[in-house]
Amino acid sequence: MWRKIPLALVGLTIGSILTVIGFIAYGIGNSTLNLAGFFYGIPLLLGGLALKAAELKPIPFAQETTPEVVVLRKEKATDTQNQLRNDVTRYRYGQEAHLDEALQRLGLSPADDQRPILTKIKEDNINGNYALILFFDSPLISFDIWQEKQEKITKFFGPNITAEVTKNNDSEIQLSLITV
Repeated sequence: MWRKIPLALVGLTIGSILTVIGFIAYGIGNSTLNLAGFFYGIPLLLGGLALKAAELKPIPFAQETTPEVVVLRKEKATDTQNQLRNDVTRYRYGQEAHLDEALQRLGLSPADDQRPILTKIKEDNINGNYALILFFDSPLISFDIWQEKQEKITKFFGPNITAEVTKNNDSEIQLSLITV
């Protein structure tokens, strides 16, 4: 549940409440409450605004994960797959895009404006193995380059994972990370 509440919203809410209390206390002459409202409320409000500006929203699931796949995930998913799924499905702060560092290390992000954008994920059962499927909008990185990097992607996200790259349409690339 807590993974679904953005930290920026918490800072903005508490900061706003304390700041308003500080202004009201100032108006009625309550100096102790006034100081607490100003000294805690305004910094929290500004911190919440800063977090909101640097917020990266969670990636949605393409479809709901079936109970069968959840059981398969518990049995066969690697630590890398679990960490990847958890990282992209929660609020992140201070990053420009999900998996930006991984894409850069794989040579799939030569510049920020050319970086493929992760748009959704999906969990599936592929031949009895757990698969975490990542969907990228990649209009500037060709499918041929993705295919050339397939072995490097397998090594990067491994061990015990094989990567399969497929093209869904003009710019959507599907990266399947399948346990072996």
